[in-house]
Amino acid sequence: MDSLLHRILGIAPVWVYLVVTLLVFAEDAIFIGFVIPGETAAVIGGVAASQGHVQLWAMIVLVVAAAIVGDSVGFEVGKHFGTRLLRASVLDSHRGRLERAQDFLARRGGWAVFLGRFTAFFRAVMPALAGTSKMPYRRFLTFNAVGGVVWGITFVVLGFVAGQSYEAVAKTVGRSMAIAVAVIVVVALIVWRLRERRRDKAVEAEYEAAADAD
Repeated sequence: MDSLLHRILGIAPVWVYLVVTLLVFAEDAIFIGFVIPGETAAVIGGVAASQGHVQLWAMIVLVVAAAIVGDSVGFEVGKHFGTRLLRASVLDSHRGRLERAQDFLARRGGWAVFLGRFTAFFRAVMPALAGTSKMPYRRFLTFNAVGGVVWGITFVVLGFVAGQSYEAVAKTVGRSMAIAVAVIVVVALIVWRLRERRRDKAVEAEYEAAADAD
């Protein structure tokens, strides 16, 4: 954490704004953007704001705007090229999750766009799938905008609070102990993510088994 903070503070603020904005935008705009850490970028932007390196309000505005505009671009990609892209071999390893996302969209409509914003894979593919499904853009934009605002504020502020909490711990018990605590938190998050991924794979297996049975 200490090394991360120093690296962030060593970059000119304009580059922090630019990189965070581009990563958030690209994750939503590019149909295969699930490999891009947009959520992590938003949190790091909040950490930078907690150190006074960038303005919190500016980072929130940029992240929210990038999320909404990126989703809109993803929607257009799906609208014009979605059917062709869905047949691409590069997506074969994600076929089960794509079918789940399409089923979720068919059942929930606009709410799938909003709720999908808070799941990494759905966040990356839901805009394009909404475009492919011919959802009216005005309806898509409404749920997209609300989701972008809630998601953007949440994760930038989360990074801001995490950065400030780290500094408070460091001042109280020292840098070494603060770093140790940060490492423990990171390890706990990794374990949680691995368990979440295993659960997703189990759900996918059940979904595919049910589909084969039909």
